[in-house]
Amino acid sequence: MDSATLARLNAARRARKPVISVTPLDDTGSAELHFDDTITPTGPLAAALGAALASGKAQTVTVAKKGYFLNPYLPAPRLVIIGAVHISQHLAPMAQAVGFDVTIIDPRTAFASPERFADQRLIADWPQEALGAGGLDRWSALAALSHDPKIDDWPLIAALRAGCFYVGALGSRKTHARRVERLQMAGLSADQIARIHAPIGLPIGAANPAEIAVATLAQIIGQLRQGNR
Repeated sequence: MDSATLARLNAARRARKPVISVTPLDDTGSAELHFDDTITPTGPLAAALGAALASGKAQTVTVAKKGYFLNPYLPAPRLVIIGAVHISQHLAPMAQAVGFDVTIIDPRTAFASPERFADQRLIADWPQEALGAGGLDRWSALAALSHDPKIDDWPLIAALRAGCFYVGALGSRKTHARRVERLQMAGLSADQIARIHAPIGLPIGAANPAEIAVATLAQIIGQLRQGNR
């Protein structure tokens, strides 16, 4: 890979843009970069490039009797947790252990204290201030756990509009029904709202904060690896 191509690759990775390096195996050309938003749907390599983006794994393919080495570079998955609650104390370190870049946001300083979240990226501010414009993308997951509409609703709306691969919210079915009404009033479509996993987490009968964290992380991983791309 020449220096100019390498510079473009590094710039894309800093900007959290997924990119695939495509190298012919017959030495007839150098590596080329294909960005996911510029892949031609009908191009000869389109299906192979799409599969490489979905799997995140390097692979060799043969298209029209010509071999290529595809090497995808995907943004690190990010988990934004809204609410510095007991569930978050379990969810954050578990998510970090499996490779997520984790941020916890809560304007309530009594909850968002370094003593409760040692070695975690913790922001004691309102989500709209902490995230701002462009703080979420389709490689991000958002778990709204504060159980307070004043804190949870804005990031839920932002996550759905940004196309985050996972959006989940704590609360009963009755609580979520009221949430749906608020989000409809905010202008979200029924299809957008239907993407929210609520009640949050896989239905494993979780009975305490640690178990809810396990159920939530499993659901997030399932969406990352199997859905919504």
